[in-house]
This record gives sequence, structure tokens and C-alpha cells, in this order.
Amino acid sequence: MKTFFEKLRLLFSDETLRKRVLFVFGALILFRLLAAVPVPGISVGSLTSFLETNQFLGLLNIFSGGGLASLSIVMLGVGPYITATIIMQLLTMVFPRLKEMYHEEGEAGRKKFSQYSRMLSVPLAILQGLGLLALLASSNVLLPLEGFHKVVTLIVITAGSLLLMWIGELVNEFGIGNGTSIIIFSGIVAGLPAAIGQSLFSFTTSQLPLYIAFIAVAIIIVAGVVLVTEAERPIPVTYAKRVRGARMYGGMSTYLPLRLNQAGVIPIIFALSILLFPQMITNLLANSTNSIVQAISGFATGILENQLVYGILYFFLVFVFTYFYTAITFDPHATSENLQKSGAFIPGTRPGASTTEYLSQVVTRLTTFGALFLGIIAVLPIIMQSLTGIATLAIGGTGLLIVVSVVIDLMKQINAQLSIREY
Repeated sequence: MKTFFEKLRLLFSDETLRKRVLFVFGALILFRLLAAVPVPGISVGSLTSFLETNQFLGLLNIFSGGGLASLSIVMLGVGPYITATIIMQLLTMVFPRLKEMYHEEGEAGRKKFSQYSRMLSVPLAILQGLGLLALLASSNVLLPLEGFHKVVTLIVITAGSLLLMWIGELVNEFGIGNGTSIIIFSGIVAGLPAAIGQSLFSFTTSQLPLYIAFIAVAIIIVAGVVLVTEAERPIPVTYAKRVRGARMYGGMSTYLPLRLNQAGVIPIIFALSILLFPQMITNLLANSTNSIVQAISGFATGILENQLVYGILYFFLVFVFTYFYTAITFDPHATSENLQKSGAFIPGTRPGASTTEYLSQVVTRLTTFGALFLGIIAVLPIIMQSLTGIATLAIGGTGLLIVVSVVIDLMKQINAQLSIREY
């Protein structure tokens, strides 16, 4: 077992790995520079107070990688691309042609599928940009934009979102880890020093029990996420003996590892994207001159701003998306066929349909527990916010969940790359 420093030395001594790591650092530096370029007409004082009191914009700031905190040209972040990806994956359940393209046409089909997701990101970015600009203008955070200035600003922030999408895909190809998740992760980490400093500055002795409780819950969340992410159910697999000539092959036993939470942090990101998008639309419709549209927008906004309704929707979406993403990433039928083709079987289970049914049952039970855990962890900060009245706890809990999951995934990929180079 190599120590951390030995792995670090091996990571930077290998030229290919060193280039991948440096590429990720370079992409993040470029992203942070873009996040520091603001759009004109900002009221800094109003923006700071508005972000502190508005949970919706606080969550959106996570997706923008901190770009919204300064109303930068990348204020939309990777939210439109994530929403487009979700919509495309949902459409695979409706249109068989898209499902065939994604699952059966190999790498060429996946590239074409990704291209459709990129194209869908453009109108979604425009819609989200219009809604965000309308909300900020109505809250006196951004000066009202009219005509040409509004069009130019909308084009700039749409282009900024597409640029982040491109940077994320470059990280996928030339770096290490998931580019979109790393961008979100970097924005959360970049905001930690300011958040810690603000907490220390406003600290009072009477709040000491509250801060201790928050730290304890944060430690529990970290430990729980690590435990559930690493937990797996080993399915025993035996290879049948085969005689070829004078030699006998096979007969060995191994296991098929099924993770308790195969979806990782993706359901959290999916759920937040879905919750953020209708709030963008209602903010856009709030400025309509039609009284019926305004009434519908006000009713929808009231529902979404209700903490109880928001928490229930959040939990439900995380639970459903955990099942949905697991169904996309793990196909019991394909796994059963692969086992049968390689001469392997699960002891006590017939190959073929029986193996498929057995794997489906095991995955369903595992996913149920993993989905419940993710849903509870996701809404726990909102419960704490309701009990303490501190809005930043909800945002911090969601950010903590994303950070821990991204770090675990990144470390796994780095270890996998090191193992490939070693053997």
C-alpha cells in the first residue's frame, strides 16, 4: 500500500499524469478569472445582502461555481448544460431512437447524443438568463436593462455558460475527473475562506452550541457520504470449468461489486437543476403585463418558496433521480448476458432471465437504501435552517455533500490512473 506522498510523487513523475493534472489546474485558473469579470451595472451592497437572504440564488451560486456572487459573465454556470443533459436522458425513456443511440451505437452514438445536449443548452441558457436578469433587476441588484444593452448582456452570459460547458468537456478529455463536477467543486471551495471569515466575524458566545452542533452534523454528513459511497454488495460469481486439449481452464470464483450508491452526487445535482429551472421561469413571467400570467407566476413562486414544499420536492427528486441514474448506468440484462457469454454464473441462480431478475432485485434494494440516504442528507440542512433560522446552513450542507462526493470520485480516478501506469 503506497503512502500519500509516494502516490503524489508518482503522480507528478509520470509525464502523462502530470500533464493531465496541470491541465485541470489551468482550466480552473481560467474559470476563476472568468468568474471575476462582472457584467456592468451592479449594486455590490444590494447583491451581498440579497445573496445572503435568498436561498434560491445561493443554490444557483453553487452551480455557477461562485460566478453569481460577483454577477460575472459566467453567472449561469453549468446549470443550463446540466438541465439539458437531464432532459435528453429523460427523453431516452420516451423515444426508442434516442435510447438506441445512447446505449447501442457505442462511442459514435454517445458523441451524437452529447451534441444534442449541447445544442439544447443554448435555448435553456437564454431562458435562464432572462429569468435571472429579471429577478436581479426587480430586486435592485442590477440596474434595469433595456433594448440593446439587455440583448448584449444576455448574449454575454449565455456565451459564458457555453464556455464553461466547453471547459468542463476539455477537462473530461484531457484532464482527470468529471469536468462539470470539478467546476462546481472549485466554486464551493473558493467561497470557503470568505464563509469561514464571515462566520468568525459574526460569532458570539451565545451561538457556540449552534456552531458546535453544525460542525458535528457536518462531520456526520462527511462520514456518512464516504461510508455509503464506498459500501458495496459483493455478488459471488463462478466461472465454469472448460477443457481445451490437455488443459483445464476456468473454475475460479470472484465477485461482482454492486455499489450501495452507484449514482454518486449526480442525483443531488439533477434535483437542484430541476428545482432551479421553474424558479427561473416564474421570475421571468412575474414581469408580464397579463394579470393571469402574473397570478400563475405568483402562485408558483409562493409554492416554491415554502420550505416544507421545497424540502418534500427536493427529497422526492433526489430519490427518483437516484433510481433513474442507476437504471442508466447499470443494466442487469446486459450484465447477465456478459456473464453468460464469458461462461460465468451466480451460484444458485440459473444463467439468463433468472440472473437478470436476481440482479434487478439486488440493485433495487441497494438503490432504495442509497436513495433514502441521499434524500435525507440533502434535506437535513434545510431542516437545520428551519430550526436555527440561519439560511447559510442549507447552502453549506448541499455544498458539503457535493464537495465530499467529488473528492472521493476524483481520488478514485487518480488511483485508477496510477494503477494503470504501475502495472
